[in-house]
Amino acid sequence: MNDFFTLATDNAITHLQLNRPERLNTLTPAFFPALRDAVRSLHDSGDARVLVISSTGKHFCAGMALDVFASDDALLVTTTARARLSFQESLRKLIDCFTALDEARFPVICAIQGGCIGGGLDLATACDIRVCSADAFFTVQEIHIGMMADLGVLQRLAKIVPPGIAREMAYTGDRINAERALAIGLVNAVLPDADAALAYAMALAQTIAAKSPLAIAGSKLALNHARDHGTAASLAQMTLLQSAIFDTDEMAVAITAWKTKQAAAFDALAPVATV
Repeated sequence: MNDFFTLATDNAITHLQLNRPERLNTLTPAFFPALRDAVRSLHDSGDARVLVISSTGKHFCAGMALDVFASDDALLVTTTARARLSFQESLRKLIDCFTALDEARFPVICAIQGGCIGGGLDLATACDIRVCSADAFFTVQEIHIGMMADLGVLQRLAKIVPPGIAREMAYTGDRINAERALAIGLVNAVLPDADAALAYAMALAQTIAAKSPLAIAGSKLALNHARDHGTAASLAQMTLLQSAIFDTDEMAVAITAWKTKQAAAFDALAPVATV
């Protein structure tokens, strides 16, 4: 375990909860590999069918801890060509830690309360589905401290909300409240408070976890490919993907469960070999 979040799995639903409320769940460099390793371990094991990410305290996440930028860490130095090359590699590794959520074989649902700020929004936009409490707000905070957001939100946000809204958020850093977040499609639902948001996310996770994990994983692969490619290329990918995972035995289990209105007993995904 680590100092940043707790992790628990029950009935194939894993709950990852940020756990530094006294620091507004701000992020430090050590958080990123801890998150990446946890998510990729779940990906490799095949045990998790859904991941729910939530938080504790007043705010979901206040972004990167400001003292990180004030430090004299050599990784933040960009005064020479060698330093800039090193900086690029370090940034790629940080970006990859949130990409692990996007690439996971299972859906990721994010339950947000209070502020979803800076790096917190980078994290949230790497998830499949977002729900929030009525007091939630969202902001691309980086523009206020003289830098562009660089951990994925600029690349993902405009594929979640209308491009003009994404640009407004990126250029102004203005707060988007829960009501507007729902209207623009940034979140799927607004609930009265943090407990209700988490309960909604867990109920949604249970619905998803009851479906064939093979079909869910395939659907996520197809949706992600369609998001990043044109229609023709995505349809070509679909023919290959469906031929790879089409399983009439799996379908028979699902159809029987659907007809009898009983829970289906699907096998977990096969584990991924580690190298």
